Amino acid sequence: MKIAIYGRALNNNFINYFNEIINILELNNIEILIYFPLFNSVKNQIKFNQKKTTVYQTYDDIHKKADFIISIGGDGTFLECVTFLKKSNIPILGINIGRLGFLANVQKENITEAIESLINQQYTIETRTLLNISTNNNEAFDGFSYALNEITIHKSDSSSMITIHTYVNNEFLNSYWADGLIISTPTGSTAYSLSAGGPIVVPDSNNLIITPLAPHNLNVRSLIINDNNKILLKIETRSNNYLASLDYRSKILDKTVEIVVEKADFEVNVIRLTNQNFFKTLRTKLKWGVDKRN
Repeated sequence: MKIAIYGRALNNNFINYFNEIINILELNNIEILIYFPLFNSVKNQIKFNQKKTTVYQTYDDIHKKADFIISIGGDGTFLECVTFLKKSNIPILGINIGRLGFLANVQKENITEAIESLINQQYTIETRTLLNISTNNNEAFDGFSYALNEITIHKSDSSSMITIHTYVNNEFLNSYWADGLIISTPTGSTAYSLSAGGPIVVPDSNNLIITPLAPHNLNVRSLIINDNNKILLKIETRSNNYLASLDYRSKILDKTVEIVVEKADFEVNVIRLTNQNFFKTLRTKLKWGVDKRN
């Protein structure tokens, strides 16, 4: 079995957790592939088995070589891992050493248990929908115009709102006069969309969520549509441009650029351990049912 590890450079506060991952993998005779920036940050503090450890830098280095990949960080690192893997279909296990951790939902206190479950095949693979984004002038986001959580359209001028003319399958839906608009997947419904008042949607529901950011019309609310629909966005703004964000990547676009959002033709494979489920994650992360009044 070959397991890749992806992550940003680690500071000293998290070296022990990373060392725990390496120890349990080496103990089980697993071949390890480590992302170069991560390896470079820990190489002087952790002793690796050189016969079982390979350092990789690019997608081609691990494509069709890794059976699984462990993302160590927070949800931001998990999203970066998705972008790095492109269409490889390598299943991802997220270990959270960040803050909230909806995607990277294995807590650092449970690292050994989680990796042993992975090695012993005590898991299921969940497929997660991605968004595919295209434009009328072929603008690309670093060659990978996909998002696991959401695409966000946002004004670039802090003093005035923008109008986002929105069409679903070429049928006019609404002109959102607002600070911006979020189109999210069910996975992204617990991210930016939730902060903007959008609903929580279970990951396998096959929907897209359209959520305005601070709309001027208070009657405008989030809308859930089937993910087989195609959404067209035309932007009207007093400035010459607007901001478009795919998960953690942002780009300034000219106001003449129209955006089409639709379901991608591939999915992301996420590892769900047998002792985990979405509702348990909601209760834990959002503190549902917790009474701290006393």
